[in-house]
Amino acid sequence: MLITTSVDNVPVRLTSERWDHICRRHPDLLTQHDRVLETVHAPHEVLQGDFGMKLAARYYRRTPLTSKYLVVAYKELGAADGFVTTAYFARRLPAWRQRLWKP
Repeated sequence: MLITTSVDNVPVRLTSERWDHICRRHPDLLTQHDRVLETVHAPHEVLQGDFGMKLAARYYRRTPLTSKYLVVAYKELGAADGFVTTAYFARRLPAWRQRLWKP
């Protein structure tokens, strides 16, 4: 299990079960676990996800595909615990989602 902190200073875990799930569905992320943690810790922005999730997004000029946003969905259960649910590359961010945080 790997742990990083969100922009709200909440510890967010990336379990091996979730990492396996992410890699099965998104094989382009197989070598990107450091970027997944970096995206949660230092995103370019955080959007409101579904069902109380947050979407941390960070733009990368070079990825296994092309230049893309890495989007990591995570949930904060309180001030002391959170977990990653999934991650994926996207060409652009959905404009209709509410922006929760931007530096």
